[in-house]
Amino acid sequence: MNEVINYLNECGVFFISTVDGRKPKVRPFGFAMDYNGKVCICTSNKKPFFSQIKVNPSVEICASKGAKWMRLYGDAVVCTTSASQAKALEVMPMLSGMYSVGDGSFEIIALDNAIADFNTMTGEHHQVIL
Repeated sequence: MNEVINYLNECGVFFISTVDGRKPKVRPFGFAMDYNGKVCICTSNKKPFFSQIKVNPSVEICASKGAKWMRLYGDAVVCTTSASQAKALEVMPMLSGMYSVGDGSFEIIALDNAIADFNTMTGEHHQVIL
């Protein structure tokens, strides 16, 4: 778990893909945390991303730094509680400019059944099952 969270945070910006109807949609994210042993991200329930994962929870994250990249895939599950929101704000205080605990739009999303594939340009590969 720590390897995956640390890598996402080292990369700074990573990209998450969802499905919108029959079309893939990819967007940048910059927040990831471990919450209850799951990789979690946050979003607003007013964004298309949230609507898309409600219809089809399959997501894939791609992060790259130098000659190494990671693909992380799994099922997006809403795990919003006051405690998960508070933890996100603690991990990244900058989020408090957009969200607050119990504001009605701040959602915490966990990746369930997640697998991370790490690869390098030289062909090295290893997998982490979360």
